[in-house]
Amino acid sequence: MAALTFDDGPDPVWTPRVLDALAAAGVRATFFVMARRVLRHTHLVERMVGEGHEVELHCLDHIRHDRMFRGRLERDTDLALSMLGELDLRPRRWRPPWGVTTRSTEQVARLRGLVLAGWTLDTEDWAGHSAAHMLDRAGPGLRSDPVVLMHDSCGPGARRDGCTQTVALIEQLAAALAAAGQDVRPLNDRPVAVPWPR
Repeated sequence: MAALTFDDGPDPVWTPRVLDALAAAGVRATFFVMARRVLRHTHLVERMVGEGHEVELHCLDHIRHDRMFRGRLERDTDLALSMLGELDLRPRRWRPPWGVTTRSTEQVARLRGLVLAGWTLDTEDWAGHSAAHMLDRAGPGLRSDPVVLMHDSCGPGARRDGCTQTVALIEQLAAALAAAGQDVRPLNDRPVAVPWPR
């Protein structure tokens, strides 16, 4: 079973295109959202949910956890969860910015009933590679129940000016996963935890 996941949205330009591509490919995904963006673009989150996608927690602000004191991490996480709760969203999974975790991250997650979510296949779409390059790079990992990391926004650290290649990759990747015998489903459909990237 494979999962397509997207970080750093919602984005008013790119998230609708990602959602259109997912619909065209006939697959559902998991979106790890930034809470402040959610409140600015509630219609996009409503569309995500309405089309059967999962909405999970990424962050309030895109700050590495190894650069935050425990108190700030707790306040930011609680505020993000509160903002999502205003839309009746109750995340079960949390993918911290850049996948960076600390002991405090693990403790805060446990106390709030959140499962930390990693990935097993990074498209590195933030680097501006072509869809063909990303698909070729992903090839060897497509048969091993991959959790694929992509982005539906140009977040901090991105070396691209849009998500055109990510949008192009979705349908190709879904087809390649189907050819590899993988059923593409949201993360919460997986019976086992997602390994953390190393």
